[in-house]
Amino acid sequence: MTIQPGQFPQVFDSSILNEFKECPEKFYKGTIELWKAKQHSIHLHAGAAFAHGIEAARRAFYEQNQDSETAVAQGLKALLHFYGNFEYPEDSAKTPERMAGALEYYFQHYPLLKGESDPIVLPGGRLGIEFGFVEPLEVLHPVTEEPILYSGRMDAVLRTLGCTLLTDEKTTTQLGATWSRQWDLRGQFTGYAWGCLKNGIKVDGALIRGVSILKTKYETQQAVTYRPQWQIDRWFMETNDWIADAITQWKRKYFRHNLGDTCSSYGGCQFKQACQSQDETSWLQTYFERRHWDPVLRTETLLVEAQTDQPPSGQETSPATA
Repeated sequence: MTIQPGQFPQVFDSSILNEFKECPEKFYKGTIELWKAKQHSIHLHAGAAFAHGIEAARRAFYEQNQDSETAVAQGLKALLHFYGNFEYPEDSAKTPERMAGALEYYFQHYPLLKGESDPIVLPGGRLGIEFGFVEPLEVLHPVTEEPILYSGRMDAVLRTLGCTLLTDEKTTTQLGATWSRQWDLRGQFTGYAWGCLKNGIKVDGALIRGVSILKTKYETQQAVTYRPQWQIDRWFMETNDWIADAITQWKRKYFRHNLGDTCSSYGGCQFKQACQSQDETSWLQTYFERRHWDPVLRTETLLVEAQTDQPPSGQETSPATA
């Protein structure tokens, strides 16, 4: 099916869900109308390159039975290939060389040793490396009347520290004293635990490993956070409610603005300038383009269309943006 601006998504993931929770208007612009900044984020690109490197190293070690040195070399090759010719900002520490150094640093602290942090064997015999799921929720799509799907993909499911833990690697600029405590109620990992259960995998919680990348040094921390069944049940109930709320706002063709910390946190919302403009159309068309993110395939597609002042695909604009 061809994706057009104005359509309500059939598939949600943690990023799309959080976008709506942060600000419904942000969700409208980014996920419904598909506006994305023309300048791609160095943080997202470098983080994705790092994840590709980790995956390649794990597969080489656990699936291809390469020794750890060879496996890390395969990871470095995959990282640099994915990073490619991406034009990073001059003041960024996340250059391809620094990202490669971060991968080596990671495996110095969390070495590839069989029996230490092994991927579990998934139903069907695959190893728990880059495990993904797509499962139906209870809320129905407003057009197709099929269940909305929820998708997630974790870096690994490991048997480590005497537990079965879904595992996620995070690259960041800086780690602080409170870094490890921010994951205790993070819905991303509760949703992952729900997805694991739907696929016959009982996890005890999540292992999050962070690597900070500065121009002169690296640092790392890891955190373990648990997910009892009652938290998973609460997440499922409230996720259906959140999406039902999004459907209500889509049907009435008006999305609320959350004019608070969301506008300025973490460097500021990319749509801040647009929301300050009474006529935001020219701003969006100048600094943004329409790209569709597929949370299942994890690919992003640029949509080529004529730029007009009329809302595409029959979906009217929010009154606040008309």
